Amino acid sequence: MSIAMRDAFGAKLAELGNTHPELVVLDADVSSSTKSAIFGKAFPNRFFNCGVAEANMVDVAAGLATCGYHPVVNAFAIFLALKGTDQIRNVLCYNHLPVVVAGAYGGLSDSFDGASHQSITDIAIMRAMPNMEVIVPADSRQAEQALEYALAQSGPVYIRLNRNAMPELPESPDFAQRKVITLRTGTCVTIAANGITTSMAMKAAETLAAEGIDAEVLTIPFVKPLDGAGLAASVRKTGKLLTIEEHTVVGGFGSACTEALAREQLSYRYDAVGIEDCFTETGAYDALLAAYGLSADAIAQRVRNLCR
Repeated sequence: MSIAMRDAFGAKLAELGNTHPELVVLDADVSSSTKSAIFGKAFPNRFFNCGVAEANMVDVAAGLATCGYHPVVNAFAIFLALKGTDQIRNVLCYNHLPVVVAGAYGGLSDSFDGASHQSITDIAIMRAMPNMEVIVPADSRQAEQALEYALAQSGPVYIRLNRNAMPELPESPDFAQRKVITLRTGTCVTIAANGITTSMAMKAAETLAAEGIDAEVLTIPFVKPLDGAGLAASVRKTGKLLTIEEHTVVGGFGSACTEALAREQLSYRYDAVGIEDCFTETGAYDALLAAYGLSADAIAQRVRNLCR
């Protein structure tokens, strides 16, 4: 198991503070949860607690960006995506400002706080914003790489982070290339995984291999821009695609994949694993993931159905 994404991200913020004097960090009074407090302790003069006021925090970050700083704003993903939507769109994106929007507790990972805090629509919202790049890391190393990448960009980047520790992947993508990464080659079906679902996809592929189903597993942290050519190359070979995301199936990663493939005019069989058009429940994280089909066993069964 890896360390939690939020811990890796907070530590990386503090590390990069030494080499990036333009880096400033803002938080909406949840720095002990987002772990931006690690940066705040190391660089108190470059850390700003804006209180429980996400929209105002985004505006403050925008002002700092116009003065030569590279701000990273931290809060729970659902509140950045919803309460800060107007400011993110009209101030950050419209003016193409270099601000990193770090949404913590993404997906169902704020499990015990229920539907009001679980962020299952943030990717759909953020990918619709002109000029916004959207990254969903699959493990702690990808979270660190995402931050390094985002701080090298001249425009806004949304990074969705998970609360819990998840398995480390065998490989990490080259974020500078923004390409699809093939973790496992296969010929029967393409499993395109986003975020923490990647480790589930790998485990499902191992189970399926024992049954003679040779699955190709892709990890795709970049939802926008999405490497449509890389995805198409795999689907052209297998003829089947299963997308997996810890997000509603409406407008998120799966939608981005099918939109990209539509331009390629491919003929293929398709299914999507994600949260259907509903509000989610309260409970333990692993139990919630399983309840919404986000488990290796459930993914393997969806692949079997697709391959029939």
